Amino acid sequence: MNIALIAHDNKKNDLVQFVTAYKTIFSKHTLFATGTTGLRISEATGLSIKRYQSGPLGGDQEIGAMIAQNNMDVVFFFRDPLTAQPHEPDVTALVRLCDVYSIPLATNMGTAELLIRGLAEGFLDWRNVIKKSGEQDEQ
Repeated sequence: MNIALIAHDNKKNDLVQFVTAYKTIFSKHTLFATGTTGLRISEATGLSIKRYQSGPLGGDQEIGAMIAQNNMDVVFFFRDPLTAQPHEPDVTALVRLCDVYSIPLATNMGTAELLIRGLAEGFLDWRNVIKKSGEQDEQ
């Protein structure tokens, strides 16, 4: 599955620790991230991560485009609700796209824990069915 990893500045350490704790699960999937977040996770874990621009420079939108094209299966976006973000409209658009396309989204450690365990147990395998039916529709 394709997994996006995004974190606001004050949440980057949390996401790095989370991915490190579940490195075995994440290593079985294709990982994408915004710039600095992806670099920090890659350096801490050694995992291969396709990095986009940083969030304020369009990385959120690049991941949003993947969602809109049915090329993203899960999003871990550790948001900082206590700090104003200069690119808040991009953040809102990304969350909206997850809702529109029914992409599982974890915005905090509690939800991320449930989502990663569900991923490990195969509870998100329905995404494979959706992707296959989308490929058939295109033909």
